[in-house]
Amino acid sequence: MWRLATESQVLDVNSRYAYLLWCRDHAHTSVLARRHGAAVGFVTGYRRPAEPNTLFIWQVAVSAAARGHGIALRMLDALFDRVDGVDHLETTITPDNEASVRLFTAFAERRRAGIVRSELFGRPLLGGDHQAEILHRIGPIVRGSGNK
Repeated sequence: MWRLATESQVLDVNSRYAYLLWCRDHAHTSVLARRHGAAVGFVTGYRRPAEPNTLFIWQVAVSAAARGHGIALRMLDALFDRVDGVDHLETTITPDNEASVRLFTAFAERRRAGIVRSELFGRPLLGGDHQAEILHRIGPIVRGSGNK
């Protein structure tokens, strides 16, 4: 996961240790895609403690060689379907990350759910040249309304 995050050149890369802890503590709310035994994508997420019906997606990465085959959307679908008791999905996206905006818009459309967008963390809080993080809240999502 660390390698995929680093190679993405768009994600805020966490330490290798952080990804290992994530795999240990949040495996049920995350997914790893493999092709021929090699990791080609991942989605990290967690159930929000204050809103347990909401699955927050922290990071999505797909290797450059595997992009363009719908892997990210399939991982999101599989993860959402696996986590019981959630009817909303949230993520944050910087305004310049058009690929992520397209991905989560496609997920919402497949699930026939609305999206509400609002700034969650502004530039001053994030420091440096980091852009604002825009919260995308998708839902309510009806089970079984995916890619069937």
